[in-house]
Amino acid sequence: MGKILKSILKINPDAKISVIDTGEIDTSTITWIDGTTPISNSDIVAQYSAVELDMAMEDLRVKRDRLIAETDYLALSDQTLSAEMSTYRQALRDITNGITTVEQANNVTWPTKP
Repeated sequence: MGKILKSILKINPDAKISVIDTGEIDTSTITWIDGTTPISNSDIVAQYSAVELDMAMEDLRVKRDRLIAETDYLALSDQTLSAEMSTYRQALRDITNGITTVEQANNVTWPTKP
C-alpha cells in the first residue's frame, strides 16, 4: 500500500478510493468512490511523516519478528533457555520501545545473537 493511500486512510479509515500512486500528490490520480468526501492535498501531505514512521516501524517489526521466530524452538517447554538467549529475545521484543522517528527506526542497534 502506497504512502498516498495510507495517508488518506489515516485521515479517513473508511474512505473508498482508487489511487494511482506515483509518489506525487495529484488529485487526478485519486478517485473518490461512493460519496467519500475528498481530502485536500495539503491534508494528505500533512500525514506523510506519520505514515513514513508507520512504514519504518512495520519494517522494523517484520525483521524483529523474524529474528525472534528463529529462536522460538529454544523457548519450547522441553528446552532450557540460557540467560543469554533470554536476554537476546527480550532485547528484540524491546527494540521498538522509544522509537519516535524514521531515522531511529532505520538506525536501531540490533542485539547480538548468542
